[in-house]
Amino acid sequence: MLNPSRIRVLAVGKVRKPWIQEGLAVYLKRLPGLVVSELKDSNPQKESEAIQAELRQEERLVVLCEEGELLGSQSLAERLQGTGSDRLAFVIGGADGLDPALKARASWKLSLSPLTFPHELARLLLLEQLYRAQSIQQGGAYHRS
Repeated sequence: MLNPSRIRVLAVGKVRKPWIQEGLAVYLKRLPGLVVSELKDSNPQKESEAIQAELRQEERLVVLCEEGELLGSQSLAERLQGTGSDRLAFVIGGADGLDPALKARASWKLSLSPLTFPHELARLLLLEQLYRAQSIQQGGAYHRS
């Protein structure tokens, strides 16, 4: 079962749009224990160094990138259920994407869509999908398949 307190989101850049901040607040309330850490945007190399400095030894690195695995919501819920008690650190890069060396270190690469999204919107989409995965795992009414 998805345990939000075992998940962190490391996101490059600040969320400036109020409507996205409001959406994030909704999902953070629905996922108590989930932590989102904002990292300063710079260039992919410096962002990678900041991300690696933030990562904890026990966390499995999951990077969001366009070449990542494309999953439907049901498959994502199943994949997350398969992580058991692992601690996961989802990483959302900045405008120039993630450093290739960081991607190579990832235990899992995930794509939210073949479309490209601004990092702020990607953060909102990730939190919504984590909440949806939790709802699917619990048999809740939020997800209608």
